Amino acid sequence: MERKTKVNAEAGKQDLVITREFDLPLELLFKAHATPEIIAQWMGTQVLKLEGKKHGGWQFETKDGQGNVVFKANGVFHEFIPNQQIIRTFEMENAPFGPQLEFLKFEKLTDDTSKLTMHVVYRSGEDRDQVLKMPFEYGINMAHDRLQEVVRNL
Repeated sequence: MERKTKVNAEAGKQDLVITREFDLPLELLFKAHATPEIIAQWMGTQVLKLEGKKHGGWQFETKDGQGNVVFKANGVFHEFIPNQQIIRTFEMENAPFGPQLEFLKFEKLTDDTSKLTMHVVYRSGEDRDQVLKMPFEYGINMAHDRLQEVVRNL
């Protein structure tokens, strides 16, 4: 099955670009990135903090069945313009690579479709390549498929 979310990572660079077209109106696509209850559903994580504003912070955490934290990430919003753009830092705790800077651009294609473009910048090409060695592309596709499903059923 073809993956709908595309990851473009040019060799020798320290960034990548992720694109995905959704069968969702622009407002719902943005809401899926700005509403804690919706994020928790499609990401399968607990939203500990989400201050959707410039200089606001965010924090996500996922635990296993025994209550052990298996994923924790946080960051700061540098820009938060509804239905247009989010600029944020993203740092995964206990990871072998540092924080990244993410530029999320939300575009209306038609009344019922929209596009998300994420430009992700890493500290180095080595950090980016380390992330790409993980099941990154598979994971982002799975998350975006789930986003599409969850939001369509709202």
